[in-house]
Amino acid sequence: MSVAFYIENSYKVSELITKRYSTSFSLATSVLEKEKRKAIYAVYGFVRLADEIVDSLHGYDKSYLLNKLNDDLDYALENNISCNLILTSFADTVKRYNINREHITAFIQSMRYDLTKTDYNAASELEEYIYGSADVVGLMCLKVFCNGNQNLYDELEHSAQKLGSAFQKVNFMRDLKEDTVELGRNYFPEIAGI
Repeated sequence: MSVAFYIENSYKVSELITKRYSTSFSLATSVLEKEKRKAIYAVYGFVRLADEIVDSLHGYDKSYLLNKLNDDLDYALENNISCNLILTSFADTVKRYNINREHITAFIQSMRYDLTKTDYNAASELEEYIYGSADVVGLMCLKVFCNGNQNLYDELEHSAQKLGSAFQKVNFMRDLKEDTVELGRNYFPEIAGI
């Protein structure tokens, strides 16, 4: 087995994660050309893994797991390989498409908020959370879509962020009961108790 074979299979794992977790996102991604589709699967696989740690792995040390994921990601980004297949495909995608490390850091920070922060009482707090949990995911995908064309990326950056924010707000409304009752998070204190 070669490193190239290992990396290729890491993308297949991210594709499987995408298809199993989100039929609508997977369907939308299926219209992309092969290399971009693989990269979007890698981005989705990474964000899904982090989100699962903070939202689903009840009974486990989520803080430790998220820190471990972040440490493993740092290693993968520096060395272009990981024992974690999802991180391998994501690190390869980050390198290929020059994805901004600050966007990845902002995403991890919002995942950290999900571990400890339960109320967002100021609009600025919520905006920071949404930026990290959604806007930067859109910007990572935009890097793939623009495929190195920085002028196009700059032109579309603001719109991509706004689209990410809109999707996150729709998700908040869709998951309102789960977020407030099961996870104890209140993204909209003004509608508490509804």
